[in-house]
Amino acid sequence: MSATTNRTVKTIAAQLLLIAASVFFLAPFFWMVSTSLKPATQIHTFPPQWIPKPFMWTNYIEAMDYIPFFAYLKNTAVITGFSTLGVVLACPLVAYSFAKLNWKGKGTLFFITIAVMMIPGQVTMIPLFLLFERLNWIGTALPLTVPAFFGVPFYIFLLRQFFLGLPNELKDAARIDGAGEFRIYWQIMLPLAKSAALAVGLFQFMASWTDFMGPLLYLTDQQSYTLSLGLQQFQSQKGTEWGLMMAVSTMMTAPIIVLFFFLQKTFIQGITFSGIKG
Repeated sequence: MSATTNRTVKTIAAQLLLIAASVFFLAPFFWMVSTSLKPATQIHTFPPQWIPKPFMWTNYIEAMDYIPFFAYLKNTAVITGFSTLGVVLACPLVAYSFAKLNWKGKGTLFFITIAVMMIPGQVTMIPLFLLFERLNWIGTALPLTVPAFFGVPFYIFLLRQFFLGLPNELKDAARIDGAGEFRIYWQIMLPLAKSAALAVGLFQFMASWTDFMGPLLYLTDQQSYTLSLGLQQFQSQKGTEWGLMMAVSTMMTAPIIVLFFFLQKTFIQGITFSGIKG
């Protein structure tokens, strides 16, 4: 077998493997969309009926009437927007400090930052709740947004790896030209780290948009609920409105898919380059 033929076979095999993997991962999403368009009588049929007959587009209208959909959508968008903004502002700044600045105690503080990543969220759940209760933040969106402005250890770690891969000569040249440290960060280093910062922002957007435990703990007024909590209202003692629930789930998933579709190149660049140098 020639080298060209061997490469062709390997390429075809890799493509087939990727297609099989994509089908495996797309199947739950396709089932969700299919269920959102089914009449109630077709949801629990066996074998499963993947193509609804007829298409029940009214499920989407009924789902938006079943819960205050647009109020929950607004709450979700506000919380997600502020938490993503906080992460994008705070994490690159802290990561740049760890990667490019020399200051006393930097290594120790970075070690603590990494150590925090090893602590399960269940361990800090009660102490954080008590802290926010002392601050009278329970029942508001503040516990879900303000912590993001103080940075997230995992995102700081990723961005630090990216900044370490940027040459120090850029910073030195700017300093010779009279630029201060913050100007070097804001006008030179941060634009170069745009892809990594956008990747981190997309991570936070997905985490905040789909977060269930945080709103469940801190939001007490039904008017301030998010969409993830709204899905719970489709379950009752009479059963679960699967068609309506899947309709809202599809509408919840759509913004993430659209956002990733338009930012996928930048997202992949950010994830790839964040591990160049450590």
